[in-house]
Amino acid sequence: MSSVLQLSKRFREVLLDGFWIANTNFKDQLKDVTWEQATTKVGSLNTIAMLTFHIHYYIAGLINVFEGGDLEIKDKYSFDLPPIEFQEQWVELLNQLWIDSEKFATLLEQMADSKMDEIFVDEKYGTYLRNIDGMIEHSYYHLGQIALIKKLLKDR
Repeated sequence: MSSVLQLSKRFREVLLDGFWIANTNFKDQLKDVTWEQATTKVGSLNTIAMLTFHIHYYIAGLINVFEGGDLEIKDKYSFDLPPIEFQEQWVELLNQLWIDSEKFATLLEQMADSKMDEIFVDEKYGTYLRNIDGMIEHSYYHLGQIALIKKLLKDR
């Protein structure tokens, strides 16, 4: 299997449909979360909604680059979640995450394996491979946080 197909598979596993590494994924963890749960603060932790927005923010930013655009995202804006005050707003955020996650994986699959060794936007960001691997690892990190926050909310 080519490296882009392997990366695409790993990306889909953490976001959409995998159970191999973490025995869960974003879609599985978030399927039964209400907007009230998603926006409930637990101590000093980020909310589930904030973590969901944060991951989507980076996925959307990388998609823009994959489609030939500029890298327009900035870390300082990655938690700037607009207020969620209704279930429909939460569902819309989730739907955008699922749509963009599939788009990310599909665009990745269309890349040549040789693209993985190319510079991603600027040398300071490293290669495409480094950034895509980083996106997968970053997603697993926040998936773990979401799973723990859900347990803390349930125990309340």
